[in-house]
Amino acid sequence: MGLVEIVQLFFLIYTLMLFVRILSSWIPELHELELMAWVCGATDPYLDLFRRIIPPIGMMDISPLFAFIALHFVEKIILMLII
Repeated sequence: MGLVEIVQLFFLIYTLMLFVRILSSWIPELHELELMAWVCGATDPYLDLFRRIIPPIGMMDISPLFAFIALHFVEKIILMLII
């Protein structure tokens, strides 16, 4: 496995973790899982960066959308630097 594949795998796993974290806000039972404590600890600092900048619109928090977009751009920049 080359460096490009490792970087892509890292970003895929982190993206999935963000998705699980966002779903867990809609499904409170997920917070009872021990794994969720680890997922929250790994993703909340990143999501909090966007939550501080982008306020919720009514009851909807759109900051995770921007977090996904930023993560995608960072991945592309890193891959361009590697290749």
